[in-house]
Amino acid sequence: MAPVSSQVSRRASPLRAAAARLEPAAYALLRVAFGAILFTHGLPKALGTSHGSMADPMAGSIRLIDQVMGLPFAPQLAVLVMLLETVGAVALAAGFCTRWVALAFTLEMIGICVALGPTWPWIDRGIEYPVLMAALAAYVVVRGGGAYAVDGRVPWAASASAASPS
Repeated sequence: MAPVSSQVSRRASPLRAAAARLEPAAYALLRVAFGAILFTHGLPKALGTSHGSMADPMAGSIRLIDQVMGLPFAPQLAVLVMLLETVGAVALAAGFCTRWVALAFTLEMIGICVALGPTWPWIDRGIEYPVLMAALAAYVVVRGGGAYAVDGRVPWAASASAASPS
């Protein structure tokens, strides 16, 4: 009779093989979902519509940048945030210039964490969501676009994204 550890590893092999086959598609799904979620935060800013409890998300962004973060040119920076969360989110979902866009999202989420922190309770506008999004964006910076990304199909996009692994 074979030891238990060898029985477990034999049973796990088909699962590992399936996971290895599905990993590129699963990563693409993660990247697309990440872009879609970010897009839902940028679109209301672009359209001037409400988003959840925020009647005017663009005004909320301007207020956060100006009053909480104390940065100059708050309206202009809010427009850049809106562009990142719309155009950048679509680029991220498509895997276009993936590392650069993900780096911009990493910096945005770190900025949000600094502005809103150190509050952790999710019920009171805590920073759990931006911390998770910053970690995910940092992972995408390291991982690149993946097999199902525009980066791998357009030569100049691949070089701009530092040759994403497939």
